[in-house]
Amino acid sequence: MLTSSSANWASAWSQGSRVLVTGGTGGIGGAIADAFHAAGAEVISTGATEQELEAARAERPAMEQRPLDVRDTAAVRSFVADLGSLDVVVNCAGIIRRGEELDADVFARVIDINLTGTMRVCEAARPLLAQSRGSIINIASMLSIFGGGLVPGYSASKGGISQLTKSLAIAYASDGIRVNAVAPGWIATPLTEALQNDPSRAQPILSRTPMARWGTPSDLQGIALFLASPHAAFMTGTVIPVDGGYSIM
Repeated sequence: MLTSSSANWASAWSQGSRVLVTGGTGGIGGAIADAFHAAGAEVISTGATEQELEAARAERPAMEQRPLDVRDTAAVRSFVADLGSLDVVVNCAGIIRRGEELDADVFARVIDINLTGTMRVCEAARPLLAQSRGSIINIASMLSIFGGGLVPGYSASKGGISQLTKSLAIAYASDGIRVNAVAPGWIATPLTEALQNDPSRAQPILSRTPMARWGTPSDLQGIALFLASPHAAFMTGTVIPVDGGYSIM
């Protein structure tokens, strides 16, 4: 949960703000959605499947949960336009298919969801964010920097997120929209559960991480609130690692 000190400073700007979190039904997206909700924002969170949404509604009954397929351009445009107003977009929708992404069709699906899906949401949200002079926060990865032999699609998509963030920061600046990204390191979520449970794979990760632990989804809350706030008013095009120091080793 969001700490009381973070909630205190965040609530000063987020009361009444409307925040869209794609992929906000759990993991990193769910934690970020929780942070904005705790800070007083109206949060609309999306999931790809009804099963995800049902679980999220049970866990977060006070938060609006809606289905959205970020692969469907027309659906994304209609969904965002129907919101009417928007202050912050957090793009968390994404998949990973370890080992399978060496197949070109699986590779293309991962790119379509993780990278092109993010672009679809950004494009659709631009008019509303221009009205509010709002901001976009994309979720990159340490694999924006490093390669991943089992996840070429995920790695390529996250490298693309980094460059997309910088490019849209330039393109959208004239609208008063800031575009930044967070690059998580090894975070304990269902996506990394197989790695966490395999000592032969988990130990090298922890040995290389100066803080010697897995990150948690809550570790991403503060930076997301900061990037969306007036405290970051002169920041755009940044990609900020939150990785326990993994990328400096």
